[in-house]
Amino acid sequence: MHLPTLCLVTPALADANNGNWQTAQRWAHMLSASFQVRISPAWPDGHDADVMLALHARRSAPSVAAWASAHPERPLVLALTGTDLYKDIDHDADAQRSLELAHHLIVLQAQGLQALPVHLRHKAHIIYQSSTPLPAVDKTHAHLRVVMVGHLRDEKWPQVLWQTAQALRADEGIYIDHIGKTLDPALAKEAQHVASQCPHYRWLGELPHKQTRRSIQRAHVLVHTSRLEGGAHVIMEAVLSGTPVLASRVSGNVGMLGDNYPGYFEPGNATQLAALLRECKQTQTHADGLLAQLTQACQARAPLFQPEREQASLCALLTSAFDPV
Repeated sequence: MHLPTLCLVTPALADANNGNWQTAQRWAHMLSASFQVRISPAWPDGHDADVMLALHARRSAPSVAAWASAHPERPLVLALTGTDLYKDIDHDADAQRSLELAHHLIVLQAQGLQALPVHLRHKAHIIYQSSTPLPAVDKTHAHLRVVMVGHLRDEKWPQVLWQTAQALRADEGIYIDHIGKTLDPALAKEAQHVASQCPHYRWLGELPHKQTRRSIQRAHVLVHTSRLEGGAHVIMEAVLSGTPVLASRVSGNVGMLGDNYPGYFEPGNATQLAALLRECKQTQTHADGLLAQLTQACQARAPLFQPEREQASLCALLTSAFDPV
């Protein structure tokens, strides 16, 4: 049977090891039964296709514009990242043009719709990302193990984690592991400085994805300090590992965890985050303590992030993209 061809454009390729690359790789696999999928950093790439699926409105803008000009009648689907929704589309003309040219838009969590211009919301589809579920593991009550996963860059706001580590005493039994590669040398220097001051904080640098997932699985809680997010992989990976989350109350996190999730802190508020971590530690063995409440709330969200749901939503959208508008 002849399958239609799909060009999946992603500015981030394997060496980036970031959320966009993981999304592209996973989507290519999920769509492979219905399409002949090719991942490319840009288009034109010397090959034609029946449909384009592009990640990132600004960084993929040249590819989006070229496709719309060459094939105005062929489906063009654009998936939006955090920097798209909460930064670029407000002021970047290329990103704004990409939104107008696309026939369909994908946002990765429910709050993403509200970030779009009203006249474009009818084109948008919510597709939650997914990962392979891992079983919850038994965890010690002797201490609280915390993990944060995010490359060292401004959007992830690692300074909030460092301020939190500095606000906690070394004898409180709260140990923080920080996973992420250096994207900003100044931030790396700051991470090393905090690690030298705070024996309960470790910056581990970049780790292989499987090892990172094991670290998330074994932690009592994942911390996510971002100032903006489109739909963080690590949140759904934590939820699918039985590890609850403490997250900044920004739109992308609320869109994944829900309006009434009990584990938010205000963006940038390290004092509040430290207090939440202390409460998690102090009520660690309580059936109705904060850690138990977070775990129950995450379990309730877990069905949103199942691979079968993401694959079905993605295939339905790409197949329907061929229907006349």
